[in-house]
Amino acid sequence: MRIGLVVALVMMLLLGGRLFQVQGLDPEGYAQTAVSERMRTMSLPAERGDIVDSQGRIIATSVDRYDIVADPRLTDDYRIWDEDLDLYVPVTVEDTAAALADILPISEEEIMERMTDDSHYSVLARSVSPEVRAEVMALQAPGIFDEPVSDRSYPGGPVAGSIVGFLGADGPLEGIERVYDEQLTGDEGERIYEVGADGVRIPTATYEDIPPVDGQDVRLTIDTDLQWFAQEAIAEKANEYNAEWGNATVVDLREGHEGEILAMADSQSVDPADPGAADELFRRPIALTQDFEPGSGGKSITFAMALEEGVVSPTDAFTVPYRETWAGETIQNARPHDDYEMTAAGIFARSYNTGTVMIGNELDEQTRYDWMRRAGIGEPLDIGLGIEAESILRPPEEWDARQPMTTQFGQGYTTSVLHNVQLYQMLANDGVKHPLRIVDAYIDPDGSEHSLSADSERVFSSETSEEMMRLFEGVVDYGSGTGAAIEGYRVGGKTGSGEAAGDSGGFDGYTQSFIGMAPVEDPQFLVSVTIHRPEGEWGDWEVTDTFQEIMSHTLASYGVPPSNEDSEAYDGFVGDRQDYPW
Repeated sequence: MRIGLVVALVMMLLLGGRLFQVQGLDPEGYAQTAVSERMRTMSLPAERGDIVDSQGRIIATSVDRYDIVADPRLTDDYRIWDEDLDLYVPVTVEDTAAALADILPISEEEIMERMTDDSHYSVLARSVSPEVRAEVMALQAPGIFDEPVSDRSYPGGPVAGSIVGFLGADGPLEGIERVYDEQLTGDEGERIYEVGADGVRIPTATYEDIPPVDGQDVRLTIDTDLQWFAQEAIAEKANEYNAEWGNATVVDLREGHEGEILAMADSQSVDPADPGAADELFRRPIALTQDFEPGSGGKSITFAMALEEGVVSPTDAFTVPYRETWAGETIQNARPHDDYEMTAAGIFARSYNTGTVMIGNELDEQTRYDWMRRAGIGEPLDIGLGIEAESILRPPEEWDARQPMTTQFGQGYTTSVLHNVQLYQMLANDGVKHPLRIVDAYIDPDGSEHSLSADSERVFSSETSEEMMRLFEGVVDYGSGTGAAIEGYRVGGKTGSGEAAGDSGGFDGYTQSFIGMAPVEDPQFLVSVTIHRPEGEWGDWEVTDTFQEIMSHTLASYGVPPSNEDSEAYDGFVGDRQDYPW
């Protein structure tokens, strides 16, 4: 008894000391600790912003979905009221698992295992629809909860897929989804509440909601209707020649919209909802990822700089041979011909290499190089997609014996589709370089807009731009691009055919292109069409028909009235002879 009394006294002494410590020395601290142990915080996800096109049409949006989760500590048998029997009926955990298996895409055995494991959080199904969530919650099963999540939907499927990009399990992976993730994501909110020992929220205790801030919408310059049309047209052309890839890009030239990319279409596209099904080459825009020798399309910068420097006039006469040698290097034209008496305008229209070198040689190498750099050749180009288009142009001191000539007609350096588009956009827009862009604005949840813009830069004079437009018109009137003509409109442009470098050195194919604008008297739109490594014989490939198809659709879609002026193209031939055979 004495021992028992001593033990009881010691225990009472310890208990009293503990009570004094808890209630006398630091009551607030221990109370706060108790509250902290009861507090729970749940994240309230912000709704991811939409990606919309220039007309406000949704390209990517978030839809309401729910994760169905179980807390195995709380799952148990329960009773539910049966209105038909007018009494409560028992429901076992096994019954709950069977009912859930009829609703969710998971087996009864797997559900049972997850509902009874040793954790306090077990996911039964992810991203179910509101309808499925309603069926699950109607069971009223203890320990079964729903958590709202957001799922991404792409109503247009593969239309502009490589531009929009896509999400992965770890977040955004490509395109607008990745580059503008910060704007699209927004800020999460929080729900703070207290739970009892059984894990259930205490109704009368602390409860606070900090609402989420939804992400901004991102509006693109892309016109999805035009994008779809261009994708269909370039896919048909690439398939016709079994080309490695094709691209069609449309740029706005209208005042206030200069540099806006309306379409950037590849011959194959990626569906953001199923990116793994697409060839890796087409998961990013071809216009940004592929560089190549532009071929005769590069003659435009040579003529523009010669006009700007005043060393040539469009009506200057030249005797144009089929083949000519400079500094021991022989340059020739695409097809054999007699010597032709042609104007500079005719040389450009018919795309003669020898005549181009005659004109370009009026400028020294460094001057030509400097003008090419000013036009953006050899510089990385960023349009806001997180990828820089590459262009390679070595300085003159690194040129080999042929490059002083070949760089004048689009060989010996590389450009991307967008580098070529930027050059022609500049020449068509009064000589002013307007940076190409694909994002127009951010839009807050309340509708406030934050427009994006970039500074423009004059590169060529207005006079040079006007002269180049007349040269471009000659290409379509009587030169190498007659297939680009559109009835009722004055059209200008330039053909290009460059050799494609092989992986092991040398050349093993070609890149065929046409870039043009309309109407020439007041350029509104520019269309670029490019196909890479078409199969067949050189000279048989034609892309001007695809240009004509896309440009005609664009002019009609935007209600551009027909031209009311006659062509102002310069005469390409000298003397009485009005034409020469090709």
